[in-house]
Amino acid sequence: MTKTLGLIGAGNIGSALARLAVAAGLDVVLSNSRDPETLTGLVTELGERSRAATPAEAAQAGDLVVATVPLSSYQQLPAAALAGKTVIDTMNYYPERDNRIAELDAGEQTSSSLVQRHLADSLVVKACNNIDFVRLFTAARTTGAGDRSALPIAGDDTAAKAQVTELLDALGYDAVDIGTLADSWRSEPGTPVYVQPYLPAQPEGLTDQEKWRWFSEAPSNPVSTGKVRELTDTTVRRSAGDARATL
Repeated sequence: MTKTLGLIGAGNIGSALARLAVAAGLDVVLSNSRDPETLTGLVTELGERSRAATPAEAAQAGDLVVATVPLSSYQQLPAAALAGKTVIDTMNYYPERDNRIAELDAGEQTSSSLVQRHLADSLVVKACNNIDFVRLFTAARTTGAGDRSALPIAGDDTAAKAQVTELLDALGYDAVDIGTLADSWRSEPGTPVYVQPYLPAQPEGLTDQEKWRWFSEAPSNPVSTGKVRELTDTTVRRSAGDARATL
């Protein structure tokens, strides 16, 4: 059982996962690309179960480690410190942010396959990449709740996926195994399971400011394991370079 969650990256997704982990009774070790002192505010908010560290220290401390940095920075993940670890990859390829990656544009690889290639001695599992950070926090529910949502996961190692499934259950989600890292494109940006199913319909005629307020305050839309399976099974692959962030 995971007792300590290491996080490399403490942005929107990383912060949401840290809050869920602490609420579930886990210890968290946070890190980012800057100095650990820049995380003082978040650590203070999270309380005694959290501390800030360097990425390598967070990697070494975590029973499970979350890599949640921009994909353009994946080669900066500390491969040696992550050796032997299960690594949850939340990263997505956004060409407008990450610059063009030829292997992804050509459909030769998935983004998680590139991460696994860099982390050759780790077990990479794709998860928590298809839901926005607001709903990631607010949609969490206890095991068995009628309005509990599910998230897709993908990975090449069965035991690693079981470990991530157990963590997601503790954080408030069911998991749907959609296959290997080569199959992880099924939950990438632009696919039917990406972000939109977890959101209610947005009212029409909103200004940009009103859209942001709505996004920040809109309740979560429950997405069942069956719905996730349906959406990921029926999606059609297209070039990752043609995909755009939904929001």
